[in-house]
Amino acid sequence: MFVDRIMTRDVLQVTEDTRLPQLAALMRDHHIRHLPVVREGRLVGLVTSHDLERVSPSPITTLSVGEANYLLGKLSAARVMRTQVITCAADTLVEEAARLLRQEKIGCLPVIENDRLVGILTHEDLLDFFLDITGCLMEDTTRIAVHLPDTTGQLGQLLAAINQAGGYIATVVSPLHPDQTGLRIVVVRYRASDPRALNQRLRDLGYDLLTETLPPDGQ
Repeated sequence: MFVDRIMTRDVLQVTEDTRLPQLAALMRDHHIRHLPVVREGRLVGLVTSHDLERVSPSPITTLSVGEANYLLGKLSAARVMRTQVITCAADTLVEEAARLLRQEKIGCLPVIENDRLVGILTHEDLLDFFLDITGCLMEDTTRIAVHLPDTTGQLGQLLAAINQAGGYIATVVSPLHPDQTGLRIVVVRYRASDPRALNQRLRDLGYDLLTETLPPDGQ
């Protein structure tokens, strides 16, 4: 999946002459931490909440509140923005974008297409994507965590067993590396009319169910 499927498209943008009080108000009112700075639709910088904190008066300043506000009011985005901004393209793979965020220790990736800002990818967008692919917001599914040998075909056999027992596979997630036992953990969410019976069927087949969480109705 590409970044353009999960990025925020309606991006709040500012210009270089936007004053500091307005930047702070926009972040506060829209509950955001990043403001791209654009010039004729092209990204020229980025202002973050950390940038605003950096230029805010120290608690031990000798300035009065009025003096501090006056000085801050004269600062613009051009004075506090970061000009070396790491970006990505709309067709960047989601996992590559996540790796870039983690590697560079940054909070967002402006998304550029044909030299123009078309979106922004934040940690919140990635978290929403994680919640979606794990299916944890699906209330009508049963979740099981199963130990499997780290060999070819084991996952396919498990999923086939669930299907044959009347289950519909909703999501499958498995960490790449085995745990301390040398086995891999696979987390499966499925729908079934009788999940208790299906889980027992898996146990009868020899599967080690580490955890099981039934739908809220307790079917």
